[in-house]
Amino acid sequence: MDELYSPLNALRSGRWFKLICGASFQHLPAVRNLALVYTLAGADCIDVAADKAVIVAVQEALAVAQSLTELAAQRGFHRKGQPWLMVSLNDGEDPHFRKAEFDATQCPSDCPRPCEAICPAQAIAFSPEKPIESGVIDERCYGCGRCLPVCPSQLIFARSFVSTPSAIAATLNPLNIDAIEIHTHAGNFEDFTRLWREISPLRDRLKLLAISCPDHPQLIPYLQSLYDFIAPLPHPLVWQTDGRPMSGDIGKGTTRAAVKLAQKVLAAKLPGHVQLAGGTNEYTVTKLKTQGLLQLARRESLPFNLSPFPKHPPDVLRATESYHDPSSVSGVAYGSYARSLLSPLLNQLETRNAENPISTRPQLEKHPDLLWQAVAIAHSLVSQLKPVQVNL
Repeated sequence: MDELYSPLNALRSGRWFKLICGASFQHLPAVRNLALVYTLAGADCIDVAADKAVIVAVQEALAVAQSLTELAAQRGFHRKGQPWLMVSLNDGEDPHFRKAEFDATQCPSDCPRPCEAICPAQAIAFSPEKPIESGVIDERCYGCGRCLPVCPSQLIFARSFVSTPSAIAATLNPLNIDAIEIHTHAGNFEDFTRLWREISPLRDRLKLLAISCPDHPQLIPYLQSLYDFIAPLPHPLVWQTDGRPMSGDIGKGTTRAAVKLAQKVLAAKLPGHVQLAGGTNEYTVTKLKTQGLLQLARRESLPFNLSPFPKHPPDVLRATESYHDPSSVSGVAYGSYARSLLSPLLNQLETRNAENPISTRPQLEKHPDLLWQAVAIAHSLVSQLKPVQVNL
């Protein structure tokens, strides 16, 4: 039965849910706890930085989640199997691969510090006693860029990083990962091909390749050229339509760009699956349903005798089908919004941990009250894409 709920089946049936931890987010306790919670809540994929320590932290979280499967089921969270572990790479400069930076000793003493207040990752801190230690906490920063325009003195800048293709390949080769996502831009064909040649020996070990790209007048020809170059593939391909790259916005209207871009890519009929990202939030699934772009919603609206699976009753159909409709979206990835939902509870966890005289890294499973609250919150988002599952 686990195969019915596998990430591959979710992708084919329009129920794919991906958690984006952040391509440059390296705060290990947060990444580990986010991965643990969203795994128990039913996520199909966990997307993280191509950093060995981060990958190991997520693998540890997956093992803990596996040990909690029975407890989760008792609480109504019927997690089947494990999500795929994906790492994000870039073929050039990209807003997902950057950190904020500034010299806090240059900050005016009377500055109201709007950067500290606006940072969603709590990655900016000031210490009056040790100003040299103030500034950006590097491992916490995931490059959203919100602090850049609010600095009254314009002291904050973005530090981008691009790893060489050979270094990326050497990092990934010994690690047990399931999927790779390449962030690219229209016009980056030479850089993309250079990266692909280095990592292509890994492709037979992968279960999925994703390509993420923002909108551009030449987007469709560019994506077609990428497909022509990498085809054939031994695994599924996902086009991630990055509507508002690293916007950090979670307001109701921010999902429109991702939906619009998904419509554009779907209309091009490129081989592969289409998955939204960039500005996705609690309104995204509703918007997809309204636009008739969500495969699951489209199928549920059909009269039973028009269903592509007429031999099964409707409740079993939801649990067993794996039909891929190429004219609709296969899933949604959530980054800032998914993380922000859990921020209050993760902050409580850090407070408790700081009060412990022999504290180590804060591990959510050691605080069951916070853990199951967090899973319930995460599940409220994941379940928008997951139909009611039945035991056969």
